[in-house]
Amino acid sequence: MRILKLTKDSKKNLLEELLKRSPNQYKEYEARVYGIIEEVRSKGDAALFSYTEQFDGAVLDRGTIQVTKEEIETAYQQLDPKLVDVMGKSMENIKSYHEKQRQYSWFDSKPNGVMLGQKVSALARVGVYVPGGKAAYPSSVLMNVLPAKVAGVEEIIMTTPCGRGGMVNPGTLVAADLAGVDAIYKAGGAQAIAALAFGTESIPKVDKIVGPGNIYVALAKKAVFGHVSIDSIAGPSEILVLADETANPRYVAADLLSQAEHDELASAILITTSQTLAEQVSEEVERFTETLSRKDIIEKSLENYGYILIAETMEEAIEAADEIASEHLEILTADPFEVMMKVKNAGAMFLGEYASEPLGDYFAGPNHVLPTNGTAKFFSPLSVDDFIKKSSIISYSREALEPVYQDIVTFAASEQLTAHANSIKVRFEE
Repeated sequence: MRILKLTKDSKKNLLEELLKRSPNQYKEYEARVYGIIEEVRSKGDAALFSYTEQFDGAVLDRGTIQVTKEEIETAYQQLDPKLVDVMGKSMENIKSYHEKQRQYSWFDSKPNGVMLGQKVSALARVGVYVPGGKAAYPSSVLMNVLPAKVAGVEEIIMTTPCGRGGMVNPGTLVAADLAGVDAIYKAGGAQAIAALAFGTESIPKVDKIVGPGNIYVALAKKAVFGHVSIDSIAGPSEILVLADETANPRYVAADLLSQAEHDELASAILITTSQTLAEQVSEEVERFTETLSRKDIIEKSLENYGYILIAETMEEAIEAADEIASEHLEILTADPFEVMMKVKNAGAMFLGEYASEPLGDYFAGPNHVLPTNGTAKFFSPLSVDDFIKKSSIISYSREALEPVYQDIVTFAASEQLTAHANSIKVRFEE
C-alpha cells in the first residue's frame, strides 16, 4: 500500500479521489435507468418480465415470479444446518439491539385543555431489495428486514434477481424466511426498484424501499425518491483504521483487506501516528493478499483507493477521519474509548483489537447498512427510525384558545393570509 505523509494537500487529493466513487458521478447511466423505470411504470409486468429475460436470462410470468413455499423448503435443504443456526443467533442479536431503538407515542395535557403530542406509526408496506448473483449477502437480508419487523411494519416484501433457471440464492431465501418476509419476488436491477415504487400486476407498490445494489439500483432508488421513501443511495464499501504504535500490524492489515475484497471501488485507509506501524502494515497486506481468494479484486481496490497516511499527532489523525467520514471506523489505539469520544463522523465505530469490522457485518447486532461517501457527516445507520413515521397531535379547548387567538390573528394578518385569520376569529364571534 502507498504510504503518504498526512498534509493538507494529501488529504484534499484523497477526498477528491474518494468522491469519484459516489453514485452521483455516474451520470451516463441515468438516461438508461430512467428509461427502464418509465417502461415498467407504464407497462407493468410486461416490461418487468421482458427486462428479467434480457438481463437475467430467466423467463418468468405471473405464475412464477413469486417464490413458493416449496422453493424455500428446497433452499433449507441446500444450506448447511450450521449456517442456518448461525443465522438464527445473528438474528437474535440484531433484534435485541434494534428493540432498544423503539419509539413510542406521547401526549402532554395541561389543565386548561391544551393537549399536544406525537403519534408514532409504522409504515404499512416496505420493499427490501437484495442483490443476487455474485453479490448475494444473506446478512444484508437480516439487517434490512429485522428493523422493519421491530418497528411493526405490516407487510414486508422482497425482490431479488434469479438465475437463468429461475432459482434464487438459497442463503437469501432462508434468511428472508427466518426474518419473516411476507413475499419474495424474482426481480432485480432498476426494473425491480420501479416495480416496488409504482406497482405492477404482480408486485404491490410499497411505501419505502431499502437495501443495497449496483449502480443501476442506486440510481433507480434516487430516481423514484419522492414517489416512495428510500433508505439511502449506497456507494462502495469503505474502512478507515485509526491506529497508534500499540496496534497489531497483522490485525490492521487483515481488517483493511476485509473491505478491499468487496469490489474494485472499495476503499481501505489507515491513518496512524507511527511510521513503523505504517511500514509493517504495508508488508502484512502484501503477505495476506497472496493467500486470499479475491486477490485480483483486492489488488485493484488497493491500487485505486488504498492509502496509509502518517499523521504528526492523533488529533491531526482524528481531524482527517472526521473529514473522510468513513462508513466503518476502527480505532486501534492505547485508549480507543478516549479517541472515540473525539470522533464526530463515522457510520459505525469499532473499538479495540477484538472488534474487527466483520463482527459488525454478521453478528454483533448494530446495523451494517451504513452511510458511505462521506454522508456519515449527516446520515445515520439503518434503524427502526427508518420504518416509522410521526404525526403531530394538537387539541385546544375554547378556554385555552381564547387568551391567545388574537396573537394568532395578528401573525396571520402579517402574512396577508386573511382566511387563516378568519378560521381563528370565527370561533369567537358574538
